[in-house]
Amino acid sequence: MRPNFHLMKATLTGALGGLLFGFDTVVISGILDAVVRLYHLSDYGKGWTVAIALMGTVVGCFGAGAAGQKFGSRETLRLTAILYIISALGSALAWNWPALMVFRFAGGLGIGASSVLGPVYIAELSPAKWRGRLVGTFQFNVVFGILAAYTSNYLIRLLHLGAIEWRVQIGVAVLPAFGFLVLLFGIPRSPRWSASRNRIDEALAVLKLMGEPDPQAELADIRAALAEEHVTAHEPVFRWKYRYPLFLAITVGAFNQLAGINAILYYLNDIFSAAGFSQLSGDQQAMAIGVTNLLFTMLGMSVIDKIGRKTLLLFGAAGTAGCLGGVAWIFASNTHQALLVWLLVTYIAFFAVSQGAVIWVYIGEVFPNQVRSKGQGVGNASHWTLNTIIALAFPVVASTMGRSVPFVFFACMTVLQFLVVLLIYPETKGQSLEELQRRLVRADRIRQVEMPL
Repeated sequence: MRPNFHLMKATLTGALGGLLFGFDTVVISGILDAVVRLYHLSDYGKGWTVAIALMGTVVGCFGAGAAGQKFGSRETLRLTAILYIISALGSALAWNWPALMVFRFAGGLGIGASSVLGPVYIAELSPAKWRGRLVGTFQFNVVFGILAAYTSNYLIRLLHLGAIEWRVQIGVAVLPAFGFLVLLFGIPRSPRWSASRNRIDEALAVLKLMGEPDPQAELADIRAALAEEHVTAHEPVFRWKYRYPLFLAITVGAFNQLAGINAILYYLNDIFSAAGFSQLSGDQQAMAIGVTNLLFTMLGMSVIDKIGRKTLLLFGAAGTAGCLGGVAWIFASNTHQALLVWLLVTYIAFFAVSQGAVIWVYIGEVFPNQVRSKGQGVGNASHWTLNTIIALAFPVVASTMGRSVPFVFFACMTVLQFLVVLLIYPETKGQSLEELQRRLVRADRIRQVEMPL
């Protein structure tokens, strides 16, 4: 049985935050040179212009986890839509660099919150059979937003708007942000959140609406899992019994960034410029990378519930390590620059089909219902904290130590990821959230967790 209309509507609406997440995250790559020239920024100022939004994401992750647990994902997502609107309009109209930084920070809050709550909302609505693919729509929207940003930057540049060009490039995000806010008033609450607040009739009605094959049995399983945990609405996630889910969420979030994905996306035009490409040709190469990202994310979504999360992570780590080593060699030897595009496209393909497709699904699966939003916030905060550090450091390290050095580091980190995933990570495909809760967490005593290879 395939997902019904109501489930798809709720899934696509929750995932729309991912499109804004992707757009806002990388649109900076197209406007960075203009902002640097306008405000006479150093390499440090350039790094801060990128990183300030990422600092907002870290705050947004932690704040959204607690707010989502208390008020529900749907309600808190509405706040993120408002933050996206404020950030797009404010950044476009920014009167100086500090004002731009403030509005980019606000956008970061929205990105962090939606990266937590979108996957959680979809995971809690989805039957186990479809959960990987449905939560994967969030990542699909992220990469679609990335492609939309690269394409928008390129098309707006063709208009030759002069001094206002960068303002138009960053301001167009207000349109999808407003649409996101409107659509959020047409979807239901998560049935698991409703059950945790003892709104049993409401939870049952949503399970039926979402096409759950046996809604009564699913509701009984949700309530039993909540009772087994003996937790309250204010249950903290940093407890010894959650040590294994915390380790999984923190490391999968960290390795996602230690592979260098966002540093490459943020500074893509700079990377191509260093290899001898012009600004317009750099925009065109960026669009090619965006298309690759989208296509291979779709491939990852199509196989994630068949092949499994762990297998995809291992496959991706091996492939990205080889590609990153090749990029490092190009910059170290200053030869074969024409291969750079092909190596980065292949890198994106390996990343998108593996880590890109898996990260939000995996973090949303490994925590019990009552702390899922908070746990997702911790995993996402790990992701965004590393992202912030790398975004700040990349232009400085590349200019002072050589452009090959960051790529050598990223390659080593993906090799480490391969070993950690191989030896420690469990497979989660095909299991209900309640089954995973019982497998990964035991509330009544310290347990030895089986970690299949």
